[in-house]
Amino acid sequence: MKIESINKPLYRRKTNIVIVGFVVLFTLSSLAFGSLLISLFGNQIVVEQESTGNFHWNLVGVLLGLLTSVSLLNQVKGHPFFREVVYVWQMKQLHNRIFRKLKQIKSAAEQEDLQAYTILKFHYQSQKQIFELDNNTLTLDSILRELEKIEDWERKQSAAIKEGEIDEMWLNQF
Repeated sequence: MKIESINKPLYRRKTNIVIVGFVVLFTLSSLAFGSLLISLFGNQIVVEQESTGNFHWNLVGVLLGLLTSVSLLNQVKGHPFFREVVYVWQMKQLHNRIFRKLKQIKSAAEQEDLQAYTILKFHYQSQKQIFELDNNTLTLDSILRELEKIEDWERKQSAAIKEGEIDEMWLNQF
């Protein structure tokens, strides 16, 4: 995967549109499915101060609404409008994969493994980008310190670490 340049205001606007759109679609489809199921199969006799017995139909309606919303979002994510949102989502997935192997990667880096250093540098650079896009500045200092350590190692070793791109298959080694 490669680090891409992302326009922060555009990303934030599109993310907000996607979130609001998903919530509205989920809410309306859940209500529609729940109402339809209750009208078709539900208990029509309502006794005051007692349960209608239609909870399970409402629950099925919510599940159908969720499936519908997720399915629709999955179908449209390839549209160019979603490019920035999907990029950040994929990058966060990659961060999770790297994080699960971070101990092994750091151990390999201590053994002077250039590929491990490349993965670490990519990881911290891309985390910095994502944290800035999401306005998550609380842990940014620790990421900058880690990046600085890698750059110091690079200077001391006169090594040139490939910047801004890794092959995800490299993670299979760790």
